Amino acid sequence: MARSLQSALDDLLVIASTLPWKVSLGLAAISLLVLHGIAIAFAPATTATTVADLGDIVIHQGVHVGAVLLQFVVPPAFLFGAAGSYWKRSRSIRLFENTRTANGPAVASLTWQKFESLVAEGFRERGFTVMEKGGAAPDGGVDLILARGTERFLVQCKQWRAQQVPVTIVRELYGVMAAQHAAGGYVVTSGRFTKDATAFAEGRNIELIDGKTLPALLGVAKNSTAKLPNAPTNGINTSTPVCPRCRVPMVARVAKRGPSPGSEFWGCSRYPKCTATLPKT
Repeated sequence: MARSLQSALDDLLVIASTLPWKVSLGLAAISLLVLHGIAIAFAPATTATTVADLGDIVIHQGVHVGAVLLQFVVPPAFLFGAAGSYWKRSRSIRLFENTRTANGPAVASLTWQKFESLVAEGFRERGFTVMEKGGAAPDGGVDLILARGTERFLVQCKQWRAQQVPVTIVRELYGVMAAQHAAGGYVVTSGRFTKDATAFAEGRNIELIDGKTLPALLGVAKNSTAKLPNAPTNGINTSTPVCPRCRVPMVARVAKRGPSPGSEFWGCSRYPKCTATLPKT
């Protein structure tokens, strides 16, 4: 029993740490309120007068004790998970910003864990909500899960410096996409894909991002001219100009004030962090 509880707690910590830290923080507050409410509702002083059957009294007291104990387990687990998620996200942001500078670390020199975090941050910058699967265990061909609106996209990351990514990797992701009814998928590598892998992806809702097109996802300054190929449905839009400051795609906006209200212009997708604009012709 103790081992089962420890295993459940470990699983809860893993889940909480993979969720966005704000979500885990919210779940900590919600679980505390729910468990506290259950503990009060099943308190012996309130149930003894309303429950006549001895068996029911024992059950109610068991629920009360369980809720009281879980108040000291579940909310703290979500809090620790939120702290871990926040720390991991902060580290990913620093890595992402450093990589985008001309003197930043080379992508090919990163560990696979850092490579996955870097790719995840790149998709976040493009407006996706990202959940990192994490860990070195078999992942079913999925390292990241992207969400945009009601659609989900699956991502497989391969930090392979010398070996080309074969068709089996792309085929594996496609099978998981079909099983999970995903809208599209990405396979990302710092290296290259074999011809068979490229051919298999054609006509399917899978985008292959290799070492040449990866800088466009990351907005690396020294490769700012690189462009991503056509992305899956509702994927990354590459038809827009690149921000002159951040080297990320810009978005079309309409001026609400100023000398030309109602006019269209290009604004940085990282606004308000970046206020760079370009005229739209």
